[in-house]
Amino acid sequence: MNEHILIVDDEKEIADLLEVYLKNDGYTVYKFYNGVDALKCIESIKLDMAILDVMLPDIEGFKICQKIREKYFYPVIMLTAKVEDGDKIMGLTIGADDYITKPFNPLEVLARVKTQLRRYKMYNNTSESEIVNEYELKGLLINRETHKCYLFGKEISLTPKEFSVLWYLFDRQGKVVSSEELFEAVWGEKYLDNNNTVMAHIGRLREKLNEPAKKPKFIKTVWGVGYTIEK
Repeated sequence: MNEHILIVDDEKEIADLLEVYLKNDGYTVYKFYNGVDALKCIESIKLDMAILDVMLPDIEGFKICQKIREKYFYPVIMLTAKVEDGDKIMGLTIGADDYITKPFNPLEVLARVKTQLRRYKMYNNTSESEIVNEYELKGLLINRETHKCYLFGKEISLTPKEFSVLWYLFDRQGKVVSSEELFEAVWGEKYLDNNNTVMAHIGRLREKLNEPAKKPKFIKTVWGVGYTIEK
């Protein structure tokens, strides 16, 4: 597949450099130096990934990422000259999949692009006859097409990562999924033993779903093994 990748960066040298590396690797690239033109592209072209600079002359990269997440689920990588943890957390919270600090090695960016696209294709790799777009259990409904979740008819606001964790568990309903499997499937990175990311996201999901701490109705912990949603 010839994936279509959007690059948005007002630093012409950086945008042009990334374009060269991505095109040489076989990707189709749509390159812009401002947010307005990028938003038009997002609405008119079927994209497979977006690489966004945080600081643009007209629209913040964060806002473009938010606009993407209103409709689309493809990977978003943020680029920035800042190194503050707050900016990184902000990007990941609003739906970015990865965060790269300038200056960077373009080969590293290319490697991360491949990782994110591989994760995205694995997550969405089902034939049309096997596609399930909605699950419902005990008043909880989750829909992959609309990217919405409802509890007894009331919409629950989930971040893209929270949605992905919940969908992954529903998609394997009745099976126990380890923290390692969840992390590598949703985040597309190698799991480390001291990584508490999955546990933190499960905790926030339970809060939003009003799950009782001792007897959760939806996401259950199998101690020493992982998490499950029972059939």
